[in-house]
Amino acid sequence: MKKLITVLLAALFLLAACGQNADNKKVTIGIASNDSKAWEKVKELAKKENIDLEIKQFSDYNVPNKALSDGDIDMNAFQHFAFLDTFKKENKGTDITPIRTSVLAPLGIYSEKVKDIKDVKDGAKVAIPNDISNQARALKLLEKAGLLELNDDFGLSSSIKDIKNNPKHLEITAVDAQQTARALSDVDISIINNGVATKAGLDAKKDPIFLEDSKGDATKPFINIIAVNTKDKDNKTYQRIAELYHSEEARDALKEDTKDGEIIIDLKPSEIKEIEDSLK
Repeated sequence: MKKLITVLLAALFLLAACGQNADNKKVTIGIASNDSKAWEKVKELAKKENIDLEIKQFSDYNVPNKALSDGDIDMNAFQHFAFLDTFKKENKGTDITPIRTSVLAPLGIYSEKVKDIKDVKDGAKVAIPNDISNQARALKLLEKAGLLELNDDFGLSSSIKDIKNNPKHLEITAVDAQQTARALSDVDISIINNGVATKAGLDAKKDPIFLEDSKGDATKPFINIIAVNTKDKDNKTYQRIAELYHSEEARDALKEDTKDGEIIIDLKPSEIKEIEDSLK
């Protein structure tokens, strides 16, 4: 009799466990940035709502969108509007949509050899990201710093060949965005994405010798987004995860993670659409 009761209790426990797992919603999000603590906090908060959030870290910016399109992940949060727009134009058939904005991570010019942007010498070696959207963004920053002049029709998909005037004869080399911090010792200045800089132990707020202006319309295409496949844009679980990213707990974790180097941005759906339309 005791054996029978033990078997019945074990069966009931197993059924209860299966029932609990059935209620849990499993979601995988891909990230390739330095806000992992913020996403760990989101994971913790989501668990309380029976959402099992798996965080998948990527080291290559070119992979998370393909993983999302292929169904290997459900969401991603690593890119800005301009990057997604460029990816979609280069990969026809990609149907990815932003459901929420996250942060603006200002681009910075860093150096181990120069303390003031005005002291950049003639013939200086410069490293910039090689992906199209960030390459154009980096060149615009060099122009803003007064180091070169770009063509009048310079746009978000322009490149080194669209430099109009290079008075300091800068030797500009485009490298993988993840390599821009490692290149610091080999160049005079390097333009580094905020997340890459923080991962390399740099202070993205204090260390740049020149920092991108975070205000105005010019930076709107570079606001980071949380994205899903368009067919899932109304998925309430995904929307809830995006909402939890903007919780006070996750925001505090983000500030700790990035040393307050990133600016939290939460735009309205109409504002998101406005930015998307401006890139078409």
